[in-house]
Parts: sequence; structure tokens; C-alpha cells
Amino acid sequence: MLKERFDSFKYAFQGIVSLFKSEPNARIHLIFTLVSLFAAWFFQISVTEWCFIILCISLVFSAEALNTSIEALTDLVSPEHHPLAGKAKDVAAAAVLILAIGAAAVGLIIFLPKMYAYVF
Repeated sequence: MLKERFDSFKYAFQGIVSLFKSEPNARIHLIFTLVSLFAAWFFQISVTEWCFIILCISLVFSAEALNTSIEALTDLVSPEHHPLAGKAKDVAAAAVLILAIGAAAVGLIIFLPKMYAYVF
């Protein structure tokens, strides 16, 4: 049973590696993640703000992973173009975009006042 649990983590980490190797948008999210983490450290944000930043980062990467899996499964079951397959892919991509916009809004709410105070 312990080996099965270890293997499940191994497969999950393989999925993370695959996500970053195959998805340019995941790498773009990673760049924004690193910038956000640096800004959080630089401005010494509160514990609550850290929680929001970490939650947003986790949600965006989770959505990107789910989008990637939906796209892969859609391509598997419908290799030729089908309107419903296209809709499934578009809506999955929209979920990532919605979360990314929300995460950006949270980042602006947290960091804009700190940047303003730092500059002025």
C-alpha cells in the first residue's frame, strides 16, 4: 500500500513536469508566479495576503492542468474537428483565463498600494 501511495505522488509530479514542458501558458504563469513571490517577499506582505497569493497561484496552475487534461482527452476521443470538442476546449481555456484575471486583480489589490507607498 505504501508503494502505491508513493507511485501516485510520482505520477502527479510527472504530470507537473509534463505540464511545464508541454504548455507555454504554464511557463508564462510560472514567470508571473516568480514575480509575485519576489514582490511578496520584497514588500513583506501579511500572512493573510500570502494566503491569497498562494491560493491564486494554486488555482491558476490547477486550472491550467485541468485545461491541459481536457484538451488531451478531447483530442483523443475526437481527433477530427467537431463543434462540441471545440466548445469543450474553449470553455476549459476560458476557465483558466477567468482565474488568471481574478489572480491578477488580487495581485493588483495587494501590490499597487505597496508600490505606490514605496515610490511616493
